[in-house]
Amino acid sequence: MEYRHVQAALKQWQLWSLSVLVALMPLSFSTDQHIKVLPTALLFLAGLGLLARDRQTRRSYRAAWLVVAAALLMVGFVFFNVLAHRLGWRPVDRPAHILLYLVIAAAFSQPLRMRLVWAGFSLTAIVLGAVCMVQHHVFDIDRAYGLNGGVSASIQLATILLGLSLAALMQVLSPRTGVREKALHALAMAFGMYGALLTQSRGPLLAYVPVFMLLLLLHAWRSGHWRSSLLLALVVSTVAGVATFGMRDEMVTRFEAIAPEVTTFDHHDDARGAIRERLEMWRTAGRAFVAHPFIGIGINQFDDYVHAEIAAGRSNSAIGGYNQPHNEYLEAAATGGVPGLLVLLLVFALPLRYFSRHVFDPDEAVALPASVGMALIGLYVLCALTDSVFYRVMTQSFYFFLVLGMAVQVGRLRRSRSG
Repeated sequence: MEYRHVQAALKQWQLWSLSVLVALMPLSFSTDQHIKVLPTALLFLAGLGLLARDRQTRRSYRAAWLVVAAALLMVGFVFFNVLAHRLGWRPVDRPAHILLYLVIAAAFSQPLRMRLVWAGFSLTAIVLGAVCMVQHHVFDIDRAYGLNGGVSASIQLATILLGLSLAALMQVLSPRTGVREKALHALAMAFGMYGALLTQSRGPLLAYVPVFMLLLLLHAWRSGHWRSSLLLALVVSTVAGVATFGMRDEMVTRFEAIAPEVTTFDHHDDARGAIRERLEMWRTAGRAFVAHPFIGIGINQFDDYVHAEIAAGRSNSAIGGYNQPHNEYLEAAATGGVPGLLVLLLVFALPLRYFSRHVFDPDEAVALPASVGMALIGLYVLCALTDSVFYRVMTQSFYFFLVLGMAVQVGRLRRSRSG
């Protein structure tokens, strides 16, 4: 009864319009064109209307209260930290984005045309992957960066491409997906993974492997298709290996540089290089946490702290150009102290608990968004070891849009079924 009530709440053209706008969102995160604000603004207004007038939307949020609570917890903590350190209004831009996607998630409380939505996500992966191919192979750019943010955005683009690739993988594995759609999503996986490889971002690529294998394991366990899952793992691993070793040795060289830079790191003399600089930033962030364990040094204040430590001779000048420590856990600990680190862990743990309860649901419509949500959280948990994933607006937006959206969708489907 509830499901029919929700369907009647919006007309067919409205549901199709919402679905198109949702499908465009990952592309809007990945471009710097001003037109990108249009789908976001329209979905925000639609979300406000649904929250204000639709009882079923509010019930879907209540069903997903763990995930909603995690988002609100981060928003509340950032506001508290900003007020405690008297940092002004600029640092509240990040929690404002979280509130934005908390409202936009209301669109997932409606019976969207999810085949269209997933197809839009996969088309975005194909477009962004193709852009990376053109940048690397035509314009000879060493590290492809996509359409937003310049060279410094390579790691952000890799994270989004791999997140879209995981969503496409779930569509390939789903028994509800048609043959033509499977071909589209398989192509999206290939373009997404290869585009991420062309960014030469080691952290997201290393994080992707265990999450990919976990999804295959869960699928095999749930469906009993162990042979096909193993075959897919072997095929993807083989193709990825060939692509990696065929990149004129750039990616192989970057991976091989990890061990030498770690073993030769010296914070006094030899702190140059991507890995050594990370180690020096982590050492500095750890020192900030020890010195300010209860309230931290303040949101977005890491660069000021680094410059002060360099001037005092306690940090190497090699990290003078960084404004975050390339580790989300140390970023949270240094800027927010123990409360900041605890909030970050809950932002991952609460949604993970919510989704893990539904990945084995007998209804594929529930299990699929739960699996996508869990996969994205797993990717971010591991990416956070080598990058500040929530410091960057592009990756933060992608995370909260998809995690909150999948949570509300699961909540809607559970409510509809119980009704």
